[in-house]
Formats: sequence, C-alpha cells, structure tokens
Amino acid sequence: NFQNPMNNMGKGAPWIFIVLAVAFGLFALKPFSIINSGEVGIKINTGKFESEPLHAGLHFFIPVLQKIIPVNTRIRLITYSDVSTGAIGDSYRGFEGGLRRNPAISVLDRRGLTVKIDIAVQYRLKAATAPATIEKWGSSWEEKIINSKVREVVRDVVGQYTAEQLPEMRNEIAAAIETKVKQSVDDLPNQPVILTSVELRTINLPTKIKDQIERVQIAKQEVTIAEQEKEKAKQQAQKAAEIAK
Repeated sequence: NFQNPMNNMGKGAPWIFIVLAVAFGLFALKPFSIINSGEVGIKINTGKFESEPLHAGLHFFIPVLQKIIPVNTRIRLITYSDVSTGAIGDSYRGFEGGLRRNPAISVLDRRGLTVKIDIAVQYRLKAATAPATIEKWGSSWEEKIINSKVREVVRDVVGQYTAEQLPEMRNEIAAAIETKVKQSVDDLPNQPVILTSVELRTINLPTKIKDQIERVQIAKQEVTIAEQEKEKAKQQAQKAAEIAK
C-alpha cells in the first residue's frame, strides 16, 4: 500500500529537489570566491599556480581540484623601531595586515660602535606578477624580500661612517639608503615589489657618543660667544677712540 509522496507534489517536484540540491552544494562546498578592490586572486589548479592573477569580482572554481587565494596588493608599511605604538595592522581578511613592526636595525659604525637606525618603508605587491611571486617566495615574501634587503643596505651604508659623522651626514645617508634599497628590490626578476618610499626617521647613537657630541657643540657655542664678545668689545673700543678724537 506504499504511495510515493512525490506523486502528490506535481510534475515540478523533481526540479524543486534539484534546485535545493544545487543550493545546498553551493552552500556546503562554496565553489566561488569574491576578490575585492585592492586585491588579486591566485588560482591554484591541482597544486599548480596559474600565471594570470584574478582581478576584483566573483570567480568560480572546482572544489577539491582548485582553490583561490586572495592576496592584498594595497600599500603596506613596515617600520624598524624600538618605540612601542598602539595596535597595528588591519584585520582585513584576518591576515596580511597592512602594517608590520620590526626592531630597530643595529649597525656597527666604521669603528665598531653599535648604532640603531629607525626607518620606515612603504611598498606594495605588484599585482601583475603576484602569482609568480607567491609561488617563488611563499607567504613570507615580505621577510625574504623587504626585510632582508633593507637590513643589508642599511648596514652597508651606515657602516661606512663613524658614529660622530652620522648626524652631520644624515641627508646623504638617507638618500643613499633609499636609492640602494629601491635598486636592490627592482633588480629582482619580474620586480615582485614596488617600493613607494624609504624614510630614515631616527639615528640612535650610543650614550657616550651623544655626550661627546654635546660637549663639542657646547664648546663651539662658547667659542662663538667669545668671538662675538671680542668683536663687540673691539667695535666699542673703536667707537670710543673716534669719540675721544
């Protein structure tokens, strides 16, 4: 006496179940990804990275066989500083925050004294070559490209001077660091990263060097004041002589 319940649902019943099955599959497997502005998508097809990045919009893929990784291509900032600030990074996507903070770069000057350099670098991942960059350098590309190049260049440039020369040569040192970091990154195959700016913010000298520079500056000021007073006394003497004459 069994009766098929679908007989009472009409001829459209199979289509309803098909639509429900497709909707459940879309919900459970989620075979699509939305790439937002400021990102590119990297499609991985059976373990192989496709060379063309996916731009902003809706993109479909085959679950299990394919997947899409969204990668942030917005401008990022990495700072090298021992000064603690507030919370950093944007929690967008839950990873790849836009701001990273590393310790100040310790450098030995020409005489072997330790100097700490506070620097800030702005950069962004090149969208056109993002798949090749992630495939070659991995998710830690910032550490391998930006961090290693910046530290290498800063130590090379600052190490040519003595600690006492650094404040006086600040502008020349800043220009040399920016030029060499950009050149070092641009020379990489396919130019994976575009540098926006490299800013030298602070040169932290050893305490004894600071004291020595301060004493020299005070001595120079005292000499300048003494010379000014001597010149003033000379002018007054000349004026008195003219009046007496």
